[in-house]
Amino acid sequence: MKQVIPFILGVSIIFSCKQTQEKLNYPVTKKVDTVDVYFGNHVADPYRWLEDDNSEETKAWVKAENEVTFNYLKNIPFRDKIQERFTKIWNFERQFLLKKKSGIYYYEGNNGLQNQNVIYYKKSVDGESKVLLDPNTLSKEGTAALNNSGISADGKYLAYSISKSGSDWTEIYIKEIESGKLLEDHLLWVKFSQIAWDREGIYYSRYNEPKANKGLTDKNEFQKLYYHKLGTSQEKDVLIIDNDKEPTVMFEALVTDDHNYLVVIESKWGFDGNKLLIKEISSKKDFKTVGEDYSSEFSLTGNFGADFFISTNQEAPKRKIVKWNLNSSGELMTIIPEKEYVLEGASLNGTDKIVTQYLKDAHNKIEIFNLQGKYLKDIELPALGTVIDLSSEAGDNELFYTFTSFTNPTASYYYDSEKNESKIFFTPKIDFDSQKYETNQIFYTSNDGTKVPMFVVHKKGIELNGKNPTILYAYGGFNINITPTFSVSRLVWLENGGVYVSANIRGGGEYGKVWHDSGTKLNKQNVFDDFIAGAEYLIDNKYTSPDKLAIMGGSNGGLLIGAVTNQRPELFAAAIPMVGVMDMLRFHKFTIGGSWVNDFGSSDDSLQFNYIDKYSPLHNISTTANYPAVLVTTGDHDDRVVPAHSFKYIATLQDKYKGDNPVLIRIQTNAGHGAGKPIAITIAEQTDIYSFIFKNLNVNPKY
Repeated sequence: MKQVIPFILGVSIIFSCKQTQEKLNYPVTKKVDTVDVYFGNHVADPYRWLEDDNSEETKAWVKAENEVTFNYLKNIPFRDKIQERFTKIWNFERQFLLKKKSGIYYYEGNNGLQNQNVIYYKKSVDGESKVLLDPNTLSKEGTAALNNSGISADGKYLAYSISKSGSDWTEIYIKEIESGKLLEDHLLWVKFSQIAWDREGIYYSRYNEPKANKGLTDKNEFQKLYYHKLGTSQEKDVLIIDNDKEPTVMFEALVTDDHNYLVVIESKWGFDGNKLLIKEISSKKDFKTVGEDYSSEFSLTGNFGADFFISTNQEAPKRKIVKWNLNSSGELMTIIPEKEYVLEGASLNGTDKIVTQYLKDAHNKIEIFNLQGKYLKDIELPALGTVIDLSSEAGDNELFYTFTSFTNPTASYYYDSEKNESKIFFTPKIDFDSQKYETNQIFYTSNDGTKVPMFVVHKKGIELNGKNPTILYAYGGFNINITPTFSVSRLVWLENGGVYVSANIRGGGEYGKVWHDSGTKLNKQNVFDDFIAGAEYLIDNKYTSPDKLAIMGGSNGGLLIGAVTNQRPELFAAAIPMVGVMDMLRFHKFTIGGSWVNDFGSSDDSLQFNYIDKYSPLHNISTTANYPAVLVTTGDHDDRVVPAHSFKYIATLQDKYKGDNPVLIRIQTNAGHGAGKPIAITIAEQTDIYSFIFKNLNVNPKY
């Protein structure tokens, strides 16, 4: 087992300076004598002290690193012009998924450059919109963001959770819709929680209050599900369910559209699957359970009375729809069998329809069935793209969905399933001519013969001469699908002749459970091999060349970028690992990191340690390789992937790399993993990322 050898603090001076040929003065970060022993293997961790995000030493180091980085960035001559273009192109009205709940229609919108989206509501689809909640009024810097929301059964109240400075911690508030009055109800220490209304209050998930100054780093264990009755204090909330013997079990509550049944999603770290616990709210009977263990996934589609329709991958890796009755013996009856493509989600509609969202070769289609599983029709989509969200209630013929693609911003649609009529609820107007660009899907071969799809976006008529500046992006993990979506920041790249490529590598869910599993644990190298093969395809087919190729990924994708940069640095001119998991030996020791072991494995297991140690970005940085230009990005309030990952990685890279390319870190203050980031901060960050890429690919943008 692992033994930790206490470290020696070492010298009191944190850093001095060294110079590269580009005259970059990196902080030389203090080293300590920390060594962990994993199954007889001694692994040094000289920058362990950077894990303490509250220490004055760490704060001084962050300041010193940012000074070097921002001094470099401000000297890029076209940086201001890039920011001007970003600001102009971002300034367009946006409206997102229209939802209907308890007779209230509501949606999120943004008039252009508002830091946070505003919630609007109306009494009818074509009625007048009114502001329901404006998070921009909650903080001067725009760093208070809406996390979740829900409307009460009687349509009178809005419950909503707010995240501050990008943290996963949220606080729940309740306001009266008609008057706008904020009630005294205020719930703290909420995390990874839905807001589920019954007729008198809400169900929510929370943790115990963390120790002082440990809220952004300590493990999140022993989550509990509570019920809060409207108009009472949090101290009076009723504990619905917990598990005091299993610290990593989590609970998430849903209430059915008829407000009669409570559905609890029970999951456990280290397992892909979950259980569904279901009971009638008014009954004193205990929960009944769907799922014997955590080996399969179960997701509620909806219910008609005691008949529940559920999406599952049990004996169906690409998922199917089953029916289960609360009052029966508990058997699952298949309604819509597994298809050759992946079922992403489903909703009940009207009194007799199931609306399904499928993923076929990494783009979406919508199919409608009756309750017996007979196919009825497709809803025709406008292009090769992504249905971001789909909303419908049992008993209501109205259906709402949003659609997007790489070059078309998110548009909101309204569909009447009884009349089979679809219309656009809202389509944005933007300063970008999408007709000048094209998206193609290419299938290339990875090193083991696996066919991998990727989308390639560029101006029409480009010449394949190996000189096109190209960004290759991927994620490759956690069963997450990377499909065609719109990004304002990407438009500046495309306008300047850039090629944007999104690879659907293994580890995601684009082809179901088998595709996901083939990129996890002892198969993780497949993810890196798929990405490298994609880069080689682009080079071999003259889309680009190594000196014109940049790579980018965030979170698990940041791990990907760190790993492939170590393994094949000669393929890339620039690398952008964003909020990445870089220390693969210690990721499970912070906040929610322990829940990732089913994808990554764990250094606490001897076999998995020997595998992980060979690709962990932090532990495989070379002293001899010529690395591409690297810009690491993170946020000081990231409590999903704690910033220590990025801190330790860049300190090691700056110490070991002897070449001339810049290797920098951009640390955003008052920001987290990404969700809820203010528009102003987003524009500034994207300006710096793309300016860095343009400069290090030797491309001068036209602005």
